Amino acid sequence: MAHLDATWWTPPPVCMLPGTTLTRAAGSRVAFIALVSFTVILLLSPQEWVPWLKAFRIALLAAGLAIVAHLVGRTIRRQPVTLFSPELGIAVALVSWSVLTVPLSSWPGGSVRVLVDHYLKAVAFFWLIGAVVTTTDRLRVLAWTFVLCAVPLAATGVSHYLSGEHLSTGVRGFYRIAGYTGGSGLTGNPNDLALMLNLILPIAGALIFIARGACRAVAIAALLLGVAAVILTFSRAGFLTLAASFVMFLAVLTRRKAPGAAVALLLVAVCVPPLLPDGYVARLGTITDIETDATGSAQGRWRDTKVAVGVVARNPLTGVGIGQDVLAMNEERGDTWRRVHNAYLQYGVDLGMPGLLLFVWLHVRSFRTARAVERRAADSPAHRDLALLAAAVQVSLVAFAVAAMFHPIAYQFYFFSVAGLAVALGHTCRAEIAAPPTAGSVA
Repeated sequence: MAHLDATWWTPPPVCMLPGTTLTRAAGSRVAFIALVSFTVILLLSPQEWVPWLKAFRIALLAAGLAIVAHLVGRTIRRQPVTLFSPELGIAVALVSWSVLTVPLSSWPGGSVRVLVDHYLKAVAFFWLIGAVVTTTDRLRVLAWTFVLCAVPLAATGVSHYLSGEHLSTGVRGFYRIAGYTGGSGLTGNPNDLALMLNLILPIAGALIFIARGACRAVAIAALLLGVAAVILTFSRAGFLTLAASFVMFLAVLTRRKAPGAAVALLLVAVCVPPLLPDGYVARLGTITDIETDATGSAQGRWRDTKVAVGVVARNPLTGVGIGQDVLAMNEERGDTWRRVHNAYLQYGVDLGMPGLLLFVWLHVRSFRTARAVERRAADSPAHRDLALLAAAVQVSLVAFAVAAMFHPIAYQFYFFSVAGLAVALGHTCRAEIAAPPTAGSVA
């Protein structure tokens, strides 16, 4: 592939904005390679397939190497250890609020565990992407990393469907495919598999326009395989997210004056309904008529949503503590030990309205940054790839906004992976596009 040769990590020359100085090099190559390695480990969980790798804690090693190499490289060059962005400031405020509310948590020890085991790791990944991925070449490589990792994820889902490797739903005659790693990792169940693929599909769409020849064929295959796998998960949230991405992608193609591609996308969509698996349409029907859901999950989630809203109303300031929505929900409805399947309500229940508003602000700010980068890069043909990747990140952020309404994923890597790409886009744009700041430009 054109961008994956032996020197794929070599940074190109950059041109700085007028009045700035070269305050950063492209960053440590070792840090970037380690970041790419960590991304692969995060998505594919090789330690689940090769158990002896667990002893080496390869994810921790890769992440630690990336952080140390970055910090050492910046220190040696006497540069700030990180590039500031508004998104980073909001994320720090969100983590700080999470820590401040721990003493008031329903279970302080449990909140500390959620912070250490999940939230701080996800935010560190978000920071690392923005700090290390600061050139268009690196953005392309990381984009390819996500898309190529999506291929085995999607292929496993399709294989499970064809081979009959299903999970019981408790309803006779209705089964769902097993997840990628059988219950662990970011894609261990069908809903999470659909979510992760939906976040990556827009990036594959951008690479179709960026790549040429065989690489473009790979991107197209990854996109089609990913769509098929999302459908075969029978995830209702996955369908709604996919539909939102489709509409957003059409809007992007229209905005970028690509009517041929928009028509091709519409034709592909028209061909999909006859190929849908048996029972899929009936499954989607439970979205609007939840009482027809024989599994009871739709009814249960709707009841939990109402309970969660009540918990937020009674604890509007500090919430019940990060990760403690289960305990708060149990007190209200009985011990079912289910999380509220809505990331926004998770923040509201756990961290009160301040936590919810900070998260929404971070989400909106990430989208605005990606949009501003697309606008700035669109004026320069030399930065076409940057504009396309910025458009893809916008679609992924919209996809997450929809998916978050149906998933208990507030403190996981999903959002922070895409938001980190938005921050990386902002830094790359400021460094590589020599144009004076204008109204609406990247802040």
